Amino acid sequence: MNFKNEEAVSPVIGVILMVAITVILAAVIAAFVFGMTGNVQTTKTVSMQAKLDGGNITMTISGGPDLSTLQNVTITHAGSPVDMVGEVVPSGTTAYEGGVSGRFNVGDVISFEPSSVSGRLLVVGKWSDGAEQIILDRTF
Repeated sequence: MNFKNEEAVSPVIGVILMVAITVILAAVIAAFVFGMTGNVQTTKTVSMQAKLDGGNITMTISGGPDLSTLQNVTITHAGSPVDMVGEVVPSGTTAYEGGVSGRFNVGDVISFEPSSVSGRLLVVGKWSDGAEQIILDRTF
């Protein structure tokens, strides 16, 4: 009978597994030590639609779990801030050059008359915790 000597197979596999576990453990510890896991900002969720209404661009707030903490929207069209003074804004808000601030509710309508209908519409929201995020990005 011819038998092979297989005594070394188990110790070699054991050493490879121990080295792999050590490398994974060192990577996890390094991630925490060097701060790679901190300061992750959560995404805010607010829904807004925009449409052309005659010569105006009309935006309607549809809702979202973070709507109650939304404080300000900055509106740019065709690369320029929109002067919202004198335009249609929700009650309880204040219009200014570049946007609208105040308390927003589901169904609120923001409307303005652009100098040219074509162009990129960009609405950036700012929340009470200081977070800023794009709410709407659309090209007409």
